[in-house]
Amino acid sequence: MISGQMTPLKLTDYTLTTALGNGVESNWHGLRNNITGLQPCEFFNITDLKTWVGEVNSVDAISLPESLAEYDCRNNRLAVMALQQDDFKNTIKKAIARYGANRIAVFIGTSTSGIHQTELAYLQRETEDAALPDWYHYRSTHNVFSSANFVSAYFGLSGISAAISTACSSSAKVFASAHRAIEAGLCDAALVGGVDSLCLTTLYGFNSLQVISEDICRPSDSQRSGISIGEAAGFALIEKTNLNASDYSANHSDSGSDNDIDNNNSDFALFGYGESSDAYHMSTPHPEGQGAILAMEAALEMAGLSPADISYINLHGTGTEANDLAESAAVTMLFGKQLPCSSTKGWTGHTLGAAGIVEAIFSLLCLRENWLPKSLNTREVDNRVSAGILTESTPADTRYVLSNSFGFGGSNCSLIFGKLPQ
Repeated sequence: MISGQMTPLKLTDYTLTTALGNGVESNWHGLRNNITGLQPCEFFNITDLKTWVGEVNSVDAISLPESLAEYDCRNNRLAVMALQQDDFKNTIKKAIARYGANRIAVFIGTSTSGIHQTELAYLQRETEDAALPDWYHYRSTHNVFSSANFVSAYFGLSGISAAISTACSSSAKVFASAHRAIEAGLCDAALVGGVDSLCLTTLYGFNSLQVISEDICRPSDSQRSGISIGEAAGFALIEKTNLNASDYSANHSDSGSDNDIDNNNSDFALFGYGESSDAYHMSTPHPEGQGAILAMEAALEMAGLSPADISYINLHGTGTEANDLAESAAVTMLFGKQLPCSSTKGWTGHTLGAAGIVEAIFSLLCLRENWLPKSLNTREVDNRVSAGILTESTPADTRYVLSNSFGFGGSNCSLIFGKLPQ
Protein backbone atom coordinates (compact mmCIF):
# COMPACT_ATOMS: atom_id res chain seq x y z
CA MET A 1 0.00 0.00 0.00
CA ILE A 2 1.09 3.59 -0.64
CA SER A 3 0.32 6.33 1.84
CA GLY A 4 0.40 10.08 1.45
CA GLN A 5 -2.08 12.34 -0.32
CA MET A 6 -1.63 12.41 -4.07
CA THR A 7 -2.13 15.28 -6.47
CA PRO A 8 -5.12 14.28 -8.60
CA LEU A 9 -4.62 13.10 -12.16
CA LYS A 10 -7.05 14.52 -14.68
CA LEU A 11 -8.97 12.15 -16.94
CA THR A 12 -8.78 14.21 -20.09
CA ASP A 13 -10.83 11.87 -22.24
CA TYR A 14 -12.18 8.33 -22.23
CA THR A 15 -13.99 5.82 -24.43
CA LEU A 16 -15.36 2.31 -24.19
CA THR A 17 -17.12 -0.46 -26.06
CA THR A 18 -19.18 -3.07 -24.23
CA ALA A 19 -22.14 -5.30 -24.94
CA LEU A 20 -24.26 -2.18 -24.26
CA GLY A 21 -22.84 -0.49 -27.36
CA ASN A 22 -19.98 1.42 -28.93
CA GLY A 23 -18.92 4.65 -27.28
CA VAL A 24 -19.68 6.46 -24.05
CA GLU A 25 -23.14 7.73 -24.99
CA SER A 26 -24.39 4.32 -26.14
CA ASN A 27 -23.31 2.88 -22.81
CA TRP A 28 -24.92 5.76 -20.92
CA HIS A 29 -28.17 5.17 -22.82
CA GLY A 30 -28.17 1.52 -21.76
CA LEU A 31 -27.42 2.36 -18.14
CA ARG A 32 -30.01 5.12 -17.94
CA ASN A 33 -32.75 3.02 -19.51
CA ASN A 34 -32.04 -0.29 -17.77
CA ILE A 35 -31.14 -2.06 -21.02
CA THR A 36 -28.92 -5.04 -20.39
CA GLY A 37 -26.28 -6.10 -22.91
CA LEU A 38 -26.48 -9.72 -21.74
CA GLN A 39 -27.98 -12.42 -23.94
CA PRO A 40 -28.04 -16.23 -24.06
CA CYS A 41 -24.64 -17.48 -25.18
CA GLU A 42 -24.23 -18.05 -28.90
CA PHE A 43 -20.52 -17.28 -29.02
CA PHE A 44 -18.65 -19.60 -31.39
CA ASN A 45 -21.82 -21.68 -31.75
CA ILE A 46 -21.49 -22.99 -28.20
CA THR A 47 -24.44 -25.27 -27.45
CA ASP A 48 -23.35 -27.22 -24.37
CA LEU A 49 -23.02 -24.25 -21.99
CA LYS A 50 -26.31 -22.79 -20.87
CA THR A 51 -25.31 -19.31 -19.79
CA TRP A 52 -25.60 -15.61 -20.59
CA VAL A 53 -22.79 -13.51 -22.04
CA GLY A 54 -22.09 -9.87 -22.83
CA GLU A 55 -20.94 -10.29 -26.43
CA VAL A 56 -19.99 -7.24 -28.49
CA ASN A 57 -21.56 -7.35 -31.94
CA SER A 58 -19.50 -7.36 -35.12
CA VAL A 59 -16.05 -7.72 -33.58
CA ASP A 60 -15.00 -10.15 -36.29
CA ALA A 61 -15.97 -7.65 -38.98
CA ILE A 62 -13.31 -5.19 -37.81
CA SER A 63 -10.16 -4.90 -39.89
CA LEU A 64 -6.84 -3.80 -38.46
CA PRO A 65 -4.62 -1.43 -40.46
CA GLU A 66 -2.51 -3.39 -42.94
CA SER A 67 0.67 -2.23 -41.22
CA LEU A 68 -0.52 -3.89 -38.01
CA ALA A 69 -1.82 -7.13 -39.54
CA GLU A 70 0.46 -9.27 -37.37
CA TYR A 71 -1.61 -8.20 -34.32
CA ASP A 72 -4.88 -9.42 -35.81
CA CYS A 73 -6.97 -11.28 -33.23
CA ARG A 74 -10.35 -10.83 -31.56
CA ASN A 75 -8.83 -8.99 -28.61
CA ASN A 76 -7.08 -6.35 -30.69
CA ARG A 77 -10.08 -5.94 -32.99
CA LEU A 78 -12.16 -5.20 -29.91
CA ALA A 79 -9.53 -2.67 -28.82
CA VAL A 80 -9.78 -0.95 -32.21
CA MET A 81 -13.58 -0.73 -31.89
CA ALA A 82 -13.15 1.29 -28.70
CA LEU A 83 -10.24 3.39 -29.94
CA GLN A 84 -12.28 4.52 -32.94
CA GLN A 85 -15.12 5.88 -30.77
CA ASP A 86 -15.70 9.26 -29.12
CA ASP A 87 -13.04 11.06 -31.18
CA PHE A 88 -10.49 9.43 -28.88
CA LYS A 89 -7.90 9.16 -31.64
CA ASN A 90 -7.93 12.94 -32.00
CA THR A 91 -7.39 13.32 -28.25
CA ILE A 92 -4.27 11.16 -28.44
CA LYS A 93 -3.07 13.03 -31.51
CA LYS A 94 -3.28 16.31 -29.57
CA ALA A 95 -1.50 14.76 -26.60
CA ILE A 96 1.34 13.66 -28.87
CA ALA A 97 1.61 17.24 -30.13
CA ARG A 98 1.83 18.49 -26.53
CA TYR A 99 4.26 15.98 -25.08
CA GLY A 100 5.86 14.01 -27.88
CA ALA A 101 5.25 10.36 -28.71
CA ASN A 102 8.03 9.24 -26.37
CA ARG A 103 6.52 10.93 -23.29
CA ILE A 104 3.14 9.21 -23.32
CA ALA A 105 3.11 5.86 -21.51
CA VAL A 106 0.75 2.98 -22.25
CA PHE A 107 -0.64 0.70 -19.52
CA ILE A 108 -3.17 -1.91 -20.62
CA GLY A 109 -4.89 -4.53 -18.45
CA THR A 110 -6.00 -7.90 -19.77
CA SER A 111 -6.47 -11.39 -18.44
CA THR A 112 -6.56 -13.72 -21.44
CA SER A 113 -5.34 -11.35 -24.16
CA GLY A 114 -5.67 -12.93 -27.63
CA ILE A 115 -5.99 -16.52 -26.45
CA HIS A 116 -8.91 -17.10 -28.81
CA GLN A 117 -6.44 -16.81 -31.68
CA THR A 118 -4.54 -19.75 -30.20
CA GLU A 119 -7.80 -21.68 -29.84
CA LEU A 120 -8.53 -21.10 -33.52
CA ALA A 121 -5.03 -22.20 -34.47
CA TYR A 122 -5.34 -25.47 -32.57
CA LEU A 123 -8.79 -26.13 -34.00
CA GLN A 124 -7.49 -25.68 -37.54
CA ARG A 125 -4.80 -28.37 -37.28
CA GLU A 126 -5.52 -31.33 -39.56
CA THR A 127 -4.36 -33.83 -36.92
CA GLU A 128 -3.61 -33.61 -33.20
CA ASP A 129 0.14 -33.83 -33.76
CA ALA A 130 0.23 -31.39 -36.71
CA ALA A 131 2.07 -28.07 -36.50
CA LEU A 132 0.14 -24.89 -35.87
CA PRO A 133 -0.85 -23.01 -39.05
CA ASP A 134 1.57 -20.53 -40.62
CA TRP A 135 -0.78 -17.60 -40.06
CA TYR A 136 -0.58 -17.97 -36.27
CA HIS A 137 1.71 -15.56 -34.40
CA TYR A 138 1.77 -16.08 -30.64
CA ARG A 139 3.94 -13.05 -29.80
CA SER A 140 1.67 -10.46 -31.36
CA THR A 141 -1.70 -12.01 -30.49
CA HIS A 142 -1.87 -14.38 -27.51
CA ASN A 143 1.07 -12.95 -25.56
CA VAL A 144 -0.21 -10.79 -22.68
CA PHE A 145 1.89 -7.86 -23.90
CA SER A 146 0.15 -7.97 -27.30
CA SER A 147 -2.58 -5.48 -26.33
CA ALA A 148 -0.20 -2.89 -24.88
CA ASN A 149 2.21 -3.27 -27.78
CA PHE A 150 -0.64 -3.00 -30.27
CA VAL A 151 -2.07 0.19 -28.73
CA SER A 152 1.39 1.78 -28.73
CA ALA A 153 1.90 0.85 -32.37
CA TYR A 154 -1.61 1.97 -33.33
CA PHE A 155 -0.85 5.52 -32.19
CA GLY A 156 2.87 5.51 -32.93
CA LEU A 157 3.72 5.95 -29.25
CA SER A 158 7.30 5.20 -28.20
CA GLY A 159 7.18 5.79 -24.44
CA ILE A 160 7.15 3.09 -21.80
CA SER A 161 4.54 0.42 -22.37
CA ALA A 162 3.35 -2.36 -20.08
CA ALA A 163 0.62 -4.96 -19.82
CA ILE A 164 -0.88 -5.75 -16.44
CA SER A 165 -2.51 -9.12 -15.91
CA THR A 166 -3.85 -9.56 -12.38
CA ALA A 167 -7.13 -11.19 -13.37
CA CYS A 168 -10.18 -9.01 -12.73
CA SER A 169 -8.25 -6.11 -11.18
CA SER A 170 -5.99 -5.71 -14.24
CA SER A 171 -7.43 -2.55 -15.77
CA ALA A 172 -7.98 -0.90 -12.39
CA LYS A 173 -4.32 -1.33 -11.54
CA VAL A 174 -3.30 0.50 -14.73
CA PHE A 175 -4.26 3.77 -13.01
CA ALA A 176 -1.90 3.04 -10.13
CA SER A 177 0.93 2.12 -12.50
CA ALA A 178 0.36 5.28 -14.52
CA HIS A 179 0.44 7.47 -11.42
CA ARG A 180 3.73 5.96 -10.30
CA ALA A 181 5.25 6.41 -13.75
CA ILE A 182 4.19 10.06 -13.97
CA GLU A 183 5.43 10.77 -10.43
CA ALA A 184 8.77 9.14 -11.28
CA GLY A 185 9.17 11.38 -14.32
CA LEU A 186 9.06 8.48 -16.77
CA CYS A 187 6.24 10.09 -18.73
CA ASP A 188 4.09 13.23 -18.82
CA ALA A 189 0.78 11.49 -19.56
CA ALA A 190 -0.51 7.95 -19.86
CA LEU A 191 -2.96 6.11 -22.06
CA VAL A 192 -4.53 3.56 -19.73
CA GLY A 193 -7.13 0.95 -20.42
CA GLY A 194 -8.13 -2.66 -20.63
CA VAL A 195 -9.44 -5.18 -23.11
CA ASP A 196 -10.66 -8.74 -22.72
CA SER A 197 -12.60 -10.70 -25.30
CA LEU A 198 -14.72 -13.83 -25.17
CA CYS A 199 -12.91 -17.11 -25.68
CA LEU A 200 -13.50 -20.81 -25.11
CA THR A 201 -10.87 -21.00 -22.37
CA THR A 202 -12.66 -18.41 -20.25
CA LEU A 203 -16.15 -19.82 -20.72
CA TYR A 204 -15.26 -23.43 -20.08
CA GLY A 205 -12.68 -22.52 -17.43
CA PHE A 206 -15.13 -20.57 -15.28
CA ASN A 207 -17.69 -23.29 -15.86
CA SER A 208 -15.24 -25.82 -14.41
CA LEU A 209 -15.00 -23.59 -11.32
CA GLN A 210 -18.80 -23.83 -11.06
CA VAL A 211 -19.29 -20.05 -11.04
CA ILE A 212 -20.98 -19.70 -14.45
CA SER A 213 -24.71 -19.15 -14.06
CA GLU A 214 -27.43 -20.49 -16.32
CA ASP A 215 -29.45 -17.47 -15.19
CA ILE A 216 -28.67 -13.86 -16.03
CA CYS A 217 -26.22 -12.20 -13.60
CA ARG A 218 -28.07 -11.03 -10.46
CA PRO A 219 -25.55 -9.37 -8.12
CA SER A 220 -26.44 -9.54 -4.39
CA ASP A 221 -29.76 -11.21 -5.20
CA SER A 222 -31.03 -13.87 -2.80
CA GLN A 223 -31.30 -16.28 -5.75
CA ARG A 224 -28.04 -15.38 -7.50
CA SER A 225 -26.17 -18.33 -8.96
CA GLY A 226 -23.00 -16.96 -10.53
CA ILE A 227 -21.46 -14.77 -13.19
CA SER A 228 -22.28 -13.87 -16.77
CA ILE A 229 -19.06 -13.35 -18.69
CA GLY A 230 -18.74 -10.31 -20.92
CA GLU A 231 -16.18 -8.71 -23.18
CA ALA A 232 -15.21 -5.07 -23.44
CA ALA A 233 -12.51 -2.53 -24.19
CA GLY A 234 -12.02 0.88 -22.61
CA PHE A 235 -9.33 3.55 -22.61
CA ALA A 236 -8.58 6.87 -20.96
CA LEU A 237 -5.94 9.56 -21.24
CA ILE A 238 -4.71 10.78 -17.87
CA GLU A 239 -2.50 13.83 -17.33
CA LYS A 240 -1.10 15.95 -14.54
CA THR A 241 -3.22 18.78 -13.23
CA ASN A 242 -1.85 22.17 -12.27
CA LEU A 243 -3.05 21.61 -8.70
CA ASN A 244 -1.19 20.66 -5.58
CA ALA A 245 -2.76 18.39 -3.01
CA SER A 246 -3.46 21.42 -0.79
CA ASP A 247 -5.33 23.16 -3.63
CA TYR A 248 -8.23 20.77 -3.48
CA SER A 249 -8.11 19.50 0.09
CA ALA A 250 -10.15 22.49 1.24
CA ASN A 251 -12.85 21.51 -1.24
CA HIS A 252 -13.50 18.13 0.38
CA SER A 253 -17.04 17.74 1.58
CA ASP A 254 -16.22 17.91 5.30
CA SER A 255 -18.06 21.21 5.42
CA GLY A 256 -21.10 19.77 3.65
CA SER A 257 -20.53 22.12 0.72
CA ASP A 258 -19.19 21.53 -2.76
CA ASN A 259 -17.49 24.95 -2.66
CA ASP A 260 -16.02 25.56 -6.11
CA ILE A 261 -17.45 22.42 -7.72
CA ASP A 262 -19.75 23.03 -10.66
CA ASN A 263 -21.69 19.78 -10.92
CA ASN A 264 -22.73 20.42 -14.50
CA ASN A 265 -19.36 21.40 -15.90
CA SER A 266 -16.60 19.60 -14.04
CA ASP A 267 -13.40 17.94 -14.98
CA PHE A 268 -12.89 14.50 -13.51
CA ALA A 269 -9.81 13.08 -11.89
CA LEU A 270 -8.31 10.11 -10.12
CA PHE A 271 -7.93 11.19 -6.50
CA GLY A 272 -6.61 8.01 -4.96
CA TYR A 273 -6.07 4.29 -5.32
CA GLY A 274 -5.40 1.39 -3.02
CA GLU A 275 -3.92 -2.00 -3.79
CA SER A 276 -3.69 -5.09 -1.62
CA SER A 277 -3.22 -8.81 -1.80
CA ASP A 278 -5.08 -10.91 0.75
CA ALA A 279 -3.56 -14.18 -0.57
CA TYR A 280 -6.41 -16.10 1.04
CA HIS A 281 -7.24 -18.49 -1.80
CA MET A 282 -6.49 -18.81 -5.50
CA SER A 283 -10.07 -18.15 -6.61
CA THR A 284 -12.07 -17.20 -3.48
CA PRO A 285 -11.94 -13.88 -1.59
CA HIS A 286 -11.31 -13.70 2.13
CA PRO A 287 -14.78 -14.28 3.66
CA GLU A 288 -14.56 -11.14 5.79
CA GLY A 289 -13.15 -9.06 2.94
CA GLN A 290 -9.87 -8.28 4.68
CA GLY A 291 -7.99 -7.59 1.44
CA ALA A 292 -10.85 -5.45 0.14
CA ILE A 293 -10.80 -3.38 3.34
CA LEU A 294 -7.07 -2.76 2.98
CA ALA A 295 -7.48 -1.59 -0.63
CA MET A 296 -10.37 0.78 0.17
CA GLU A 297 -8.61 2.19 3.23
CA ALA A 298 -5.46 2.85 1.19
CA ALA A 299 -7.48 4.62 -1.52
CA LEU A 300 -9.16 6.86 1.06
CA GLU A 301 -5.81 7.68 2.69
CA MET A 302 -4.18 8.55 -0.63
CA ALA A 303 -7.12 10.77 -1.57
CA GLY A 304 -7.11 12.47 1.83
CA LEU A 305 -10.76 11.51 2.29
CA SER A 306 -12.88 9.91 4.97
CA PRO A 307 -15.58 7.28 4.33
CA ALA A 308 -18.21 10.03 4.75
CA ASP A 309 -16.85 11.82 1.65
CA ILE A 310 -17.76 8.97 -0.72
CA SER A 311 -21.08 9.38 -2.53
CA TYR A 312 -21.36 5.92 -4.11
CA ILE A 313 -19.46 2.65 -4.52
CA ASN A 314 -19.39 0.75 -7.80
CA LEU A 315 -19.01 -2.75 -6.37
CA HIS A 316 -16.96 -5.54 -7.87
CA GLY A 317 -20.25 -7.41 -7.44
CA THR A 318 -19.83 -10.52 -9.57
CA GLY A 319 -23.04 -12.26 -8.55
CA THR A 320 -21.32 -15.24 -6.96
CA GLU A 321 -22.20 -16.36 -3.46
CA ALA A 322 -18.76 -15.78 -1.96
CA ASN A 323 -17.80 -12.52 -3.68
CA ASP A 324 -20.95 -10.57 -2.90
CA LEU A 325 -20.95 -11.57 0.78
CA ALA A 326 -17.25 -10.81 1.27
CA GLU A 327 -17.45 -7.42 -0.45
CA SER A 328 -20.58 -6.49 1.47
CA ALA A 329 -18.83 -7.32 4.74
CA ALA A 330 -15.87 -5.14 3.77
CA VAL A 331 -18.00 -2.20 2.62
CA THR A 332 -20.16 -2.31 5.74
CA MET A 333 -17.11 -2.42 7.98
CA LEU A 334 -15.75 0.82 6.49
CA PHE A 335 -18.81 2.73 5.29
CA GLY A 336 -21.75 1.38 7.27
CA LYS A 337 -25.02 0.13 5.80
CA GLN A 338 -26.43 3.33 4.31
CA LEU A 339 -23.94 4.31 1.60
CA PRO A 340 -25.49 3.70 -1.86
CA CYS A 341 -23.71 0.98 -3.81
CA SER A 342 -24.43 -1.37 -6.67
CA SER A 343 -22.85 -3.65 -9.23
CA THR A 344 -23.10 -2.77 -12.92
CA LYS A 345 -22.27 -6.30 -14.12
CA GLY A 346 -25.97 -6.90 -14.77
CA TRP A 347 -25.54 -4.57 -17.76
CA THR A 348 -22.23 -5.75 -19.22
CA GLY A 349 -21.45 -9.07 -17.59
CA HIS A 350 -18.13 -9.60 -15.87
CA THR A 351 -15.63 -8.30 -18.41
CA LEU A 352 -12.68 -9.76 -16.45
CA GLY A 353 -9.46 -7.90 -17.32
CA ALA A 354 -11.51 -5.01 -18.76
CA ALA A 355 -13.82 -4.69 -15.74
CA GLY A 356 -11.68 -2.08 -13.99
CA ILE A 357 -11.68 0.42 -16.87
CA VAL A 358 -15.34 -0.18 -17.75
CA GLU A 359 -16.47 0.46 -14.20
CA ALA A 360 -14.10 3.40 -13.86
CA ILE A 361 -15.83 5.04 -16.85
CA PHE A 362 -19.24 4.13 -15.42
CA SER A 363 -18.12 5.90 -12.24
CA LEU A 364 -17.29 9.00 -14.29
CA LEU A 365 -20.80 8.87 -15.76
CA CYS A 366 -22.21 8.82 -12.22
CA LEU A 367 -20.22 11.99 -11.54
CA ARG A 368 -21.15 13.60 -14.85
CA GLU A 369 -24.86 12.90 -14.56
CA ASN A 370 -25.25 13.07 -10.75
CA TRP A 371 -27.00 9.74 -11.02
CA LEU A 372 -26.53 6.37 -9.33
CA PRO A 373 -27.35 3.09 -11.12
CA LYS A 374 -29.28 0.32 -9.48
CA SER A 375 -28.05 -3.25 -9.32
CA LEU A 376 -29.69 -4.44 -12.51
CA ASN A 377 -31.47 -7.82 -12.38
CA THR A 378 -31.42 -7.82 -8.56
CA ARG A 379 -34.98 -8.68 -7.58
CA GLU A 380 -34.61 -9.29 -3.83
CA VAL A 381 -31.41 -8.46 -1.97
CA ASP A 382 -29.94 -11.36 -0.03
CA ASN A 383 -30.66 -10.66 3.66
CA ARG A 384 -27.04 -11.59 4.43
CA VAL A 385 -25.86 -8.67 2.25
CA SER A 386 -25.73 -5.74 4.65
CA ALA A 387 -24.39 -3.07 2.25
CA GLY A 388 -26.76 -0.41 0.90
CA ILE A 389 -27.58 -2.08 -2.44
CA LEU A 390 -29.57 0.15 -4.78
CA THR A 391 -32.60 -1.61 -6.23
CA GLU A 392 -33.71 1.53 -8.05
CA SER A 393 -31.56 4.03 -9.91
CA THR A 394 -31.63 7.48 -8.39
CA PRO A 395 -30.40 11.04 -8.97
CA ALA A 396 -27.92 12.21 -6.34
CA ASP A 397 -25.33 14.93 -5.85
CA THR A 398 -22.17 12.99 -6.52
CA ARG A 399 -18.71 14.30 -5.61
CA TYR A 400 -16.53 11.21 -5.08
CA VAL A 401 -17.10 7.68 -6.32
CA LEU A 402 -15.16 4.59 -5.27
CA SER A 403 -14.82 1.69 -7.73
CA ASN A 404 -13.74 -1.79 -6.62
CA SER A 405 -12.00 -4.44 -8.72
CA PHE A 406 -10.97 -7.68 -7.06
CA GLY A 407 -9.10 -10.45 -8.88
CA PHE A 408 -8.20 -14.08 -8.40
CA GLY A 409 -5.50 -14.74 -5.85
CA GLY A 410 -6.65 -11.80 -3.76
CA SER A 411 -5.35 -9.08 -6.11
CA ASN A 412 -7.45 -6.10 -5.04
CA CYS A 413 -7.63 -2.53 -6.31
CA SER A 414 -9.90 0.34 -5.30
CA LEU A 415 -10.04 3.64 -7.21
CA ILE A 416 -11.51 6.99 -6.15
CA PHE A 417 -12.72 9.40 -8.83
CA GLY A 418 -14.08 12.85 -8.26
CA LYS A 419 -14.80 16.31 -9.60
CA LEU A 420 -12.00 18.82 -9.81
CA PRO A 421 -12.42 22.37 -8.48
CA GLN A 422 -13.12 24.78 -11.32
